[in-house]
Amino acid sequence: MAEERITTSDPSGTHTTIVTDGDARRGGGSGWFIGLVLLVAIIVGIYFFTQTSGSEAAKDNAVANAANQVGDAASQVGDAAQDAANSVNNY
Repeated sequence: MAEERITTSDPSGTHTTIVTDGDARRGGGSGWFIGLVLLVAIIVGIYFFTQTSGSEAAKDNAVANAANQVGDAASQVGDAAQDAANSVNNY
């Protein structure tokens, strides 16, 4: 901030006058703009991070479900093989 002090003396006493540059106090709005851009970038980053985490969880659940189905199918095949072996032994 630009500031100028002017001291004058007269018979009634000493007076000090301070003159400031009014434009020096203004920021021009660029600080607000940069802050707004950073805020939007943070919000967008959080949104994409949460979406990625959700899709990873969905993928993990799908893989686990498929593994369970494969295990169930293998169990059914094993049971069918056991039934077939028992049928052969009975003849």
